Amino acid sequence: MTFEQQWIEYDYNPFVLFSSTGKIISLNNEAQYLLGSVDKNTLFEIATAHASTSFGFKTTFLELEFGRYRLFGITVGYENESEIGIRFYQQPTLKFSAPKPTGELINVYTLIDLCVSTSSIGSEIIFFKELDPTIPEIRLHPDNFIKLLNKIYQGYKESENITTKLFYRVGEHIKFEEKKYSLFTIEISGEEFCKKFVSEIELLAKENNLYSLFKESSVSINIPMITD
Repeated sequence: MTFEQQWIEYDYNPFVLFSSTGKIISLNNEAQYLLGSVDKNTLFEIATAHASTSFGFKTTFLELEFGRYRLFGITVGYENESEIGIRFYQQPTLKFSAPKPTGELINVYTLIDLCVSTSSIGSEIIFFKELDPTIPEIRLHPDNFIKLLNKIYQGYKESENITTKLFYRVGEHIKFEEKKYSLFTIEISGEEFCKKFVSEIELLAKENNLYSLFKESSVSINIPMITD
């Protein structure tokens, strides 16, 4: 493997080279993880849809989300009719200004189950969970964190279905006292969200020294993996 090939292989951004029929010719290490969250045909369709009308390269800025991957742009290139390559640009590392979270070591799965159980009492909402099983015990104040999750679920009380996802933020970290900590996200989504809860959720997240993110169909809480 040449030095240039090694740069591609270990690039933080996923890269896939396709044949003209959509078969994968090569891909880098990060793209292998990306394909765990999205079908290769979807990536090929994105590449062909955003390719230049003539040979060469074209960069397009657009928001894409596949599982734990948050992407803000792509570059598509081809020099002949038999191969087409696409590079995906990941969102940059999150930066927090909040102090390092404190509290006791807790099992985040237990807290999620507790909040889902509480929110489902007397409700016809169907709750779904997609949880990465490898998150260790992390340091949080359980009572405050439960209030935060319950408030998010309350915001989706008019939804028919609520999905809770728990996943690592690949390649992203936060630094406290010159020590790096990985990040993971709890993402809660549903059909209907009551925006009057936004300020309360933001306040509760701040009290937990956590970062909240609101999208059209989801609310996310990004959490440092502090296990010491």
